[in-house]
Amino acid sequence: MTKTFSAKPADVVHEWFVIDATDKVHGRVASEVALRLRGKHKAIYTPHVDTGDFIVIINAAQLRVTGAKPLDKVYYRHSGYPGGITATNFRDMQAKHPGRA
Repeated sequence: MTKTFSAKPADVVHEWFVIDATDKVHGRVASEVALRLRGKHKAIYTPHVDTGDFIVIINAAQLRVTGAKPLDKVYYRHSGYPGGITATNFRDMQAKHPGRA
């Protein structure tokens, strides 16, 4: 009978990954980043231990979306005051702050 392996925080080796987002689709890059941040690509993955890696995304300004999403994809933020919600679409967000999308 084998015992279930559980990674210890001292056993985990965090690596660095650089992702070039030039002409890549927003959702596909996001899902790959989420997988690597969580550590699910490693054989020692344990849900309650941080087994993920460090991620650096370069050329985020050249990230693209498909279809009508440049105008339809909306980001909301709220100031905390009544009526303080503001909306920004993907095209304007990329123009002002390329790393936030």
